[in-house]
Amino acid sequence: MTTDTTAGGLDAVLAAAAAAAQLLAALRPRERAALLTAVADALDAAADELVPLAREESGLPEGRLRGELLRTTVQLRFFAGVLEDGGYLHAVIDRPQPDTPLGSRPDLRRMLVPLGPVLVFAASNFPFAFSVAGADTASALAAGCPVVLKAHPGHPRLSLRTGELVARALHAAGAPEGSFGLVFGLDAGRDALTDPRIKAGAFTGSVPAGRALFDLAGARPVPIPFYGELGSLNPVFVTPGAVAARGAEVVDGYVASFTLGTGQFCTKPRLLFLPQQHSLEEARAQAVRAVPAARMLHPGIHEGYRKRSSAMSTVDGVRTLAKGGTGEELTAAPTLLATDVRTLLRHQDALLQEAFGPLSVVVNYEGQDELLAAAEAFEGNLTATVHAEPGETDLVRPLLARLRERAGRLVFNAWPTGVAVTEAMHHGGPYPATTAVLHTSVGSAAIGRFLRPVSYQGMPQDLLPEALRDDNPLVVPQRVNHA
Repeated sequence: MTTDTTAGGLDAVLAAAAAAAQLLAALRPRERAALLTAVADALDAAADELVPLAREESGLPEGRLRGELLRTTVQLRFFAGVLEDGGYLHAVIDRPQPDTPLGSRPDLRRMLVPLGPVLVFAASNFPFAFSVAGADTASALAAGCPVVLKAHPGHPRLSLRTGELVARALHAAGAPEGSFGLVFGLDAGRDALTDPRIKAGAFTGSVPAGRALFDLAGARPVPIPFYGELGSLNPVFVTPGAVAARGAEVVDGYVASFTLGTGQFCTKPRLLFLPQQHSLEEARAQAVRAVPAARMLHPGIHEGYRKRSSAMSTVDGVRTLAKGGTGEELTAAPTLLATDVRTLLRHQDALLQEAFGPLSVVVNYEGQDELLAAAEAFEGNLTATVHAEPGETDLVRPLLARLRERAGRLVFNAWPTGVAVTEAMHHGGPYPATTAVLHTSVGSAAIGRFLRPVSYQGMPQDLLPEALRDDNPLVVPQRVNHA
């Protein structure tokens, strides 16, 4: 069993992180890349130890966990590649010009530098990929920021062991002492977030918890950035043409997506919009009933799913197509509800709420006006999906225009579950999907959350950071005089 970190223990972790900050930031990008690769190697080597621990604490199947651990080490190596490329520094050089339209211009050089120690709150639904050594940790370390990791209580022994492996691998690879620290307990997380030695926070979890932490970060005497991934409904809109061309395929994909991982993915589609005249209702219900019950992550999520299913199914105008409910040992079977756009708009407070778990709602719409009205009812989301066929541009284009204002990733003729680790991925969105709409928590751009710009004016070459020197010893991309 793990115990909560004491005030003295937290102070020691924070002091070590603060002491490591300048040393870690001073390492060349390729030196930090070697640190990330060492962590990835250590986790890969410990897979046969870590996966059983994760399975015991989370109830997730072995295949899913091995795939998630692989994703975790892929992320670490991905950010090592980002560092080796060097473009993340955004090195810009404007040489002096004596005769610009605004007069003489000095020598100006700009790049991104690390913020300092980062507090990362681990998520419950991904015990590897968004936990101790997950995307936030990888991108913060890549940026040159020490990480203080607040472990999730849903998998404490796994967190402890993973943290030991991360810290050991970093030390063996030459990282400064204090580059990574692990703490446990609500009080430790709250106290760390308000400590002046922490310069940024990152969180994945519920809207209430994330908003409370965001408010704490903003209420500090010196506020800090807080990158929270909170709640998302991830609506899916299906056109009449898509129903006619491949309705059964859409139903199968939809059921597989919203029940994946027992509905505990942040990108799970929570609402499916279908045209009023369709013949898919019984097929949907049968497909959902065929999905067996599975264990959920922990009692809080299990109870939340039970309460949300019960509350939504009793809304006037909502029908139950397949009732799964909850069972013993944290198990849950999927529940599928149905309604129409008028009911949805009349009961937005009840129906447009995130429901973590295998619960989804099919909403029938009558014509384009209702489809667009439904799209406009949403707040911020991580994703929004459209299934359509050629020839439906006049319907799809205005729909996409509305969804672009409300989602960070627009998906066409596919499903939102599954978030690729790539350059072009954006995993974020307007509030309440995230607290920082400009940023992503997945993909190479995630490193930008933990960097800030600094300009150097008239600085001698020997005092400039290597990335801004004319001889460019790091061989990083430089943009010189707008070229």
